[in-house]
Amino acid sequence: MKIVVLDGYGLNPGDLSWTDMEQLGDFTVYDRTPIEMVLERGANADVLITNKTVITAQHMEALTTLKYIGVLATGYNVVDIKAAKAKGIVVTNIPAYSTRSVAQMVFAHLLNITQQVGYYARENRNGRWSKNSDFCYWDAPLIELYGKKIGLIGYGNTGQATAAIAIAMGMQVCVYSSKPQFLLPQGIQRMTMDEIFSQCDVVSLHCPLTTDTKELVCESRLKMMKSTAILINTGRGALINEKDLADALNKGVILAAGLDVLSLEPPTDDNPLLTAKNCYITPHIAWATKEARCRLMNIAVDNLKSFIAGKIINNVAK
Repeated sequence: MKIVVLDGYGLNPGDLSWTDMEQLGDFTVYDRTPIEMVLERGANADVLITNKTVITAQHMEALTTLKYIGVLATGYNVVDIKAAKAKGIVVTNIPAYSTRSVAQMVFAHLLNITQQVGYYARENRNGRWSKNSDFCYWDAPLIELYGKKIGLIGYGNTGQATAAIAIAMGMQVCVYSSKPQFLLPQGIQRMTMDEIFSQCDVVSLHCPLTTDTKELVCESRLKMMKSTAILINTGRGALINEKDLADALNKGVILAAGLDVLSLEPPTDDNPLLTAKNCYITPHIAWATKEARCRLMNIAVDNLKSFIAGKIINNVAK
């Protein structure tokens, strides 16, 4: 069995091992593969493993030996699923591997904004505390999260993990979810989306990107928010209209935003959020703790082992 990993660097820049997958067949791994080289590198492959490299219907038509595509992520929009189904190609994904790491990143952003840790650390490195007349100083807002309302748009795995941390910190948790109130845990309040935007101190996005949710954060919803509100996005960048958010931040419509994702990654230099006031951006790394990547690798291997054994799991092309 010929196995080709098209873009393995994102998962494994060198601190993990491909050994378990390598033992399953004739194995080749590339750090990155431009789309024009997919056919060349995938020639005669039984298995293609991809993270962000797009695999189209035309690729599947040309790669006549292809039987299996393993996506090294939860989302699988990089593969033409309709074409895979038509050709009987199994496509697997990696569900729920980074749930706790993503929830942790929500609060990394939130605590950075509310405590200004990065700002004060930089000030002190530049000698400000050493030169200070008093035992302490502050000139950026310090905000206690206890008692504040956090609204979660989406209440799947990461939404639930985020809610658990918020409850532990004494926050009031509100959710926009398809689940009725009686199916939600005690202490979690179901709200409409507009109620969450208008009433909550923090809004955190945990929903999938669909035609219905694209740019759900837009000028009209941002205007609903409190001027002291904080927006967090560890979901998908296109959930936000980026110009509208940049304008809202620059005009003080809301206090701050913590973002781990943007609509185009890497972003262009002119993305307005890169220079927006009180906008804190990390480079899509919520999923990338070593622990989460180890889980991802293990699930990817199990998916392929199961396929070889004729017991397919995590197939998204049924």
